[in-house]
Amino acid sequence: MSTVRLTMSQALVRYLTAQKVRDEDSGELLPMFGGVFAIFGHGNVAGLGEALYQHRQQLPTYRAHNEQAMANAAIAYAKAHMRRRMMAVTTSIGPGATNLLTSAALAHVNRLPVLLLPGDIFVSRAPDPVLQQIEDFGDGTVSVNDCFRPVSRYFDRIVKPEQLLTALPRAMHMLTDAALCGPVTLALPQDVQTEAYDWPESFFAERVHTFRRLPPVQEDVAAATEALRHAKHPVLVVGGGALYAKASDALRSFAETHGVPVAETQAGKGTLAWNHPLQLGPAGVCGSTAANGLLADADVVLAVGTRLQDFTTGSNALYHHARIITLNVNGYDALKGGDVQVLADARLGLDALSRELGTWHADQVWRVRAERLAKEWRGIVDDITSQRELPTGTLPYDGEIIGAVQRSHAESMRDDIVVCAAGTLPAELEKLWRTETPGGYHMEYGYSCMGYEIAGGLGVKMAKPDREVIVMLGDGSYLMLNSEIATSVMLGQKLIVIVQDNRGFGCINRLQQACGGAPFNNMLDDCLHGPDGVPSIDFAAHARAMGAEAEHVHSIAELEQALARARASKRTYLIAIDTDHRRTTEAGGCWWEVAVPEVSERESVRAARHDYELAKENQRPHSAPGKPHGN
Repeated sequence: MSTVRLTMSQALVRYLTAQKVRDEDSGELLPMFGGVFAIFGHGNVAGLGEALYQHRQQLPTYRAHNEQAMANAAIAYAKAHMRRRMMAVTTSIGPGATNLLTSAALAHVNRLPVLLLPGDIFVSRAPDPVLQQIEDFGDGTVSVNDCFRPVSRYFDRIVKPEQLLTALPRAMHMLTDAALCGPVTLALPQDVQTEAYDWPESFFAERVHTFRRLPPVQEDVAAATEALRHAKHPVLVVGGGALYAKASDALRSFAETHGVPVAETQAGKGTLAWNHPLQLGPAGVCGSTAANGLLADADVVLAVGTRLQDFTTGSNALYHHARIITLNVNGYDALKGGDVQVLADARLGLDALSRELGTWHADQVWRVRAERLAKEWRGIVDDITSQRELPTGTLPYDGEIIGAVQRSHAESMRDDIVVCAAGTLPAELEKLWRTETPGGYHMEYGYSCMGYEIAGGLGVKMAKPDREVIVMLGDGSYLMLNSEIATSVMLGQKLIVIVQDNRGFGCINRLQQACGGAPFNNMLDDCLHGPDGVPSIDFAAHARAMGAEAEHVHSIAELEQALARARASKRTYLIAIDTDHRRTTEAGGCWWEVAVPEVSERESVRAARHDYELAKENQRPHSAPGKPHGN
């Protein structure tokens, strides 16, 4: 057997360069790993850093400014590639490693692949404790990287170089398996990174990964189609799993053939074009009048590729009465419906259901109603987003800004990608953003991580360099994590960043008051502050200090003019605009469970608790809806 002597780090990097994927459209053979984001420290610079330098032509290394941000960028890169391509991320030990924990949780919740390579303590224990080492007084094997165990799909600590021979194939399996997909953490002790081993040459042979589609079992298909045939008022709810399965054509064909209207989740938005007659818009808490109106009367809900998160189900109260059929590649997610499960790839599953259903068609009156409500919803969206002139002294709100962004270059709307994550904007964008292209809507709402937006935009731009990437975020998210503006400038990855400054955490401020609370500690005016009062933050000046072009505008008209300049720019361009935190899109939506105190001295809280208890009466029970399991 032919061998080659390499350090553990050299073997790891060489293995990553050998992993390939074939583009499903062009047939081009591409590196599976688009690169490695790295911030070096004493735990990775000498070992892994030297190996990355050696292979920098085959596996680019990108220097970022914050560990969490660069991991978020890597995750966004994978999401933009529908999980077919990905990145690795390396940090030193200590705070560099723990800064990755939020990103690991984000990838875990969203079922997105990222390879995390934090440095670790010395296996030899010769220097003990090493700088930044966390010591467990009762367990000498513990390091800070053990925190990654609950937020990793696969975790391993490489204490001997040859352990990579089993660890790396396992890691690749987790990163590429449709059902198991998520973050992988390989903790790399810094002394082991530099140790050599005689590796089999075959270990580094090029491997082209096939993303396998799980076919459905006929018995599952038969049970699901039997339930659908008895349905008169079915609704299909589509989630991110359908996007990752590239099931858009199958979804459209199913809807049209069988007359089943389609509602979407945050992750599934864009699977069916916004202007399709059977496209109802979003379901649930951020839902449209069309989707929620039909779901309230549905007798069967076909949930395709969705985790059935509480925002989608209205905390299990929106369609508690309906029978739920789940079609999901992940058995854990498929079980959440409680009725009929089809364990399969979304595309293969929809095709199989359609064949089995044959000429079956939903009630024609139901379809007519669905198309009418969908058209009415599109009219509501038109009315909101077309507003340009506001009364004197009135600040714009998110809906009017979204309209300006989409008007700014209407002919390129098919190619624009909007990126967002947290605050008020996810609700407004899910309702109002229009995309005809799968992937044109990039929302991280599984973890709703403030600070994801700019870093995520960078990752999307690296994945889709020919697309205009528009990052929309509030002042709260911007202040949490903005450093990758500098990285985008450094890498020449242009973003358009729109900061909507409502001077605080407007979304949570409204929720606080909706639960009977007083405005407290959310808006800057309601926080403790010193004798100089509330700070006035110049976001445009801050962005310019990091190398971006930037300006502050005062109206929708000025915003449209600034957007024209931003689109013409070759460099990251930030636009800040003051907004009204009190105004939101009132149309649509439904109840969302947020627990209200059972005892309070405030009458407003007691009233909110009364309403809360009434709303909970409509929640779906933990067993099957309206009938025992199996009936």
